[in-house]
Amino acid sequence: MIKTDENALICDLAETYQIYNYRQLPPSTVAIFAIGLRDDSRIKMKLSGAKVPPNILLLSGIVDRLNLILWSKTKDGSKGINKPKSILDELYNKESDVSAFASGKEFEEERNRLIEAAERR
Repeated sequence: MIKTDENALICDLAETYQIYNYRQLPPSTVAIFAIGLRDDSRIKMKLSGAKVPPNILLLSGIVDRLNLILWSKTKDGSKGINKPKSILDELYNKESDVSAFASGKEFEEERNRLIEAAERR
């Protein structure tokens, strides 16, 4: 977990157990606390590759099914048109618009590129 994202682990330990410096504890104790973190903790979501917490996935799936049931009872549903969009599909296919840069120079280069592209329009 530490190799994957130490900052996420630190945040989760601080939020859940009020452990602000995990290095003061024995490694076995830190491991026990880390395993006990919720499934929607930052580090566990990162390790599993999940973009959205499990409860949000379940709720969006329920809403999608309910929307399909309601839609099927309408005129559009009987004709097979205007099917409602799936919230679950939107969550899975959502691209992150957050950018990170290793240096100020990288940031300035990307900023200038975006400004030039906007001015050309």
